[in-house]
Amino acid sequence: MIYFLRGKVAEINQESVVIDVRDVGYELLVSHIDSFHVGDEIFVYTYNVVREDENYLIGFVSKEEKDVFMSLIKVKGLGPKTVINALSATTPEEVINAISSNNVAFLKKLPGLGAKAAGQIILDLKGELTGSKGNPKQYEEVYDALKTLGFKGAAIDRVLATINEPGATNEDILRIALKRLKK
Repeated sequence: MIYFLRGKVAEINQESVVIDVRDVGYELLVSHIDSFHVGDEIFVYTYNVVREDENYLIGFVSKEEKDVFMSLIKVKGLGPKTVINALSATTPEEVINAISSNNVAFLKKLPGLGAKAAGQIILDLKGELTGSKGNPKQYEEVYDALKTLGFKGAAIDRVLATINEPGATNEDILRIALKRLKK
């Protein structure tokens, strides 16, 4: 198992980077391709995917990103490529925040994740992150209420992604979101 790599970025492709480690090139799938530049000295944590028909490395710029990835691939129905694709549109902090606050609306907007996968993520990982289970429909219900009040979807998503109130009722979350949307 390759735990990390330290080397120079030799090449950048559409979804991967090639890291030159002492004249050996390692291709890594990464979540945020734009954070890499040819010639940069980098340190990346890795995860090696070995299956019957494929073998590839995934790279992470932080231990936290790898930890979130490792938690997400434990969720039924989520594979490594789906998870790394979903992480490309967010940060580990936002994912943890969404899980701990039952924000299905935020999770289902990530590439490759639908409502079913988002609900499953919260059901499987909520206890792991916070020690309690929650209602995975809560943020979806608040999202629908705000949409009914005339707010735009993108604005609602941005505000709901910032709310982390474990144990809050729908009304509490709605009240906080309305205050933030009016600013």
